[in-house]
Amino acid sequence: MKRLADPLTTLTPAGARMSRGGTMSASEILVAISQLATLFRAADGDTAYATFDVNSHRETWPVRSKGFRRWLVGQFYKVERKPPGGQAVADALGVIEARAQYDSAVQPVHVRVAGDDQTIYLDLVNDAWQAVEVTAAGWRVISDPPVKFRRARGMLPLPTPTPGFSVDVLRHFVNIESDDQWALLGAWLVAALRPSGPYPVLALLGEQGTAKSTTQELFRALIDPNVAPLRAEPMDARDVMIAASNGWCIAFDNLSDIEPWLSDCLCRLATGGGFSTRELYSDGDEMIFVAQRPVMLNGIDAVIGRADLLDRAIIIDLPRIPESKRRQRQHVWEAFEGQRPMILGALLDAVVTALKRHPDVTLSELPRMADFASWAVAAEPGLGLEDGAFLDAYAANRDAAHGLALEASSIAAAVRALAAREAWQGTAAELLAALSAMVADAATRARGWPATPRALGSALRRIAPNLWAVGVDVVFERQPGSGQRLIRIRTRTGGDSCVTTVTPTGQGSLL
Repeated sequence: MKRLADPLTTLTPAGARMSRGGTMSASEILVAISQLATLFRAADGDTAYATFDVNSHRETWPVRSKGFRRWLVGQFYKVERKPPGGQAVADALGVIEARAQYDSAVQPVHVRVAGDDQTIYLDLVNDAWQAVEVTAAGWRVISDPPVKFRRARGMLPLPTPTPGFSVDVLRHFVNIESDDQWALLGAWLVAALRPSGPYPVLALLGEQGTAKSTTQELFRALIDPNVAPLRAEPMDARDVMIAASNGWCIAFDNLSDIEPWLSDCLCRLATGGGFSTRELYSDGDEMIFVAQRPVMLNGIDAVIGRADLLDRAIIIDLPRIPESKRRQRQHVWEAFEGQRPMILGALLDAVVTALKRHPDVTLSELPRMADFASWAVAAEPGLGLEDGAFLDAYAANRDAAHGLALEASSIAAAVRALAAREAWQGTAAELLAALSAMVADAATRARGWPATPRALGSALRRIAPNLWAVGVDVVFERQPGSGQRLIRIRTRTGGDSCVTTVTPTGQGSLL
């Protein structure tokens, strides 16, 4: 029997259970067995983990998980030839967890994707606990990755990737109508295999029968397959946090509208942010989750209404599929499963290209989500794209997003009409009165029309970047001396930004 780290204790088959103090209890044997594992705690400072040998590979599980409990009980049975009592297991787990918390190092734990700008690891989630190691020199399947992966419930294995194929194989399974759309989808997939964001939110729009949900399922099967690949609209931020902590890619299906709180959550997932909520069965403890995640969603109409989320999104309008080109779902998936190892290998080849080229990529102008854009540009040859193809497609998509944001805003049309008349300056209250006078009474009573000057200011700040994109400058500033908050609106001409001087005034005025 293998001697444990504690020099005072050696575990042998039944009967030889002695320590310096005498016969060991079952819980003491379990604690001694735990020394065969490497204990540590996660960066959140609260979750204890153990890494241990299983046959020819190593596995990592939370100390309180069924995976670690099964291993611990199995090792006990090898020593004692009988199962331990439930209380002994509970007592031992408490001690093991304390050792991991107070006597062990802190190590980051990842779900599906890990690494940095030099090396990326993709967990295959197979029984051998293999991962793909990707560098600028190429990719390979390894059996003992140097990073810690955990397995959340519902995660499914990825196939062993096959090298030597083109990403264009995937295009046969995607319902798109332009090369620009293909460039954006390929860029999103390659970005989703990067361990750090930002990640644009992929929004697939189209009428019923345009394969929106199927496209999401196919994409998730290539990155982060799950027994429930698509989720319904979450009830609250806690649901979003739990989904993001237990999966790498988040996919929401058939959204009809996105509430403001959910829009804010998706913005935080796209560019990085924290979630916090009260821990269950606790009045004071707080659960905190900080991460970035690739997100997909679909809907029939333009479901994203808030400008800040549109600014972080890639919008893909899927065309209607003619009856003559429709295929049964079973046949699509059978064909896709046969090609999935090749498609995954081709995506990994594109990631290799991105790792190789990314340090040398310099963009003359930095768009929103600049890190994503530079990564996508670096991956262009690996995706079979010509130089500049992604940036052209991305710029056009962002222009469309600006249009959607302005269409979704209740005040945008009135602000543009006001700016078209002449430059305007005044307080938020004066602006609300001016805009209300320019629209029908029904518009001011409609949902979304700001009821207060403060609400108007908030709505205007959200669409200010979109207004700027169509040539309307909105500037918020304080009047010298009085400190009164003023808003300046004007149409920009000749590429000039709006003037920043403020003329003292008591009333909103046309300048």
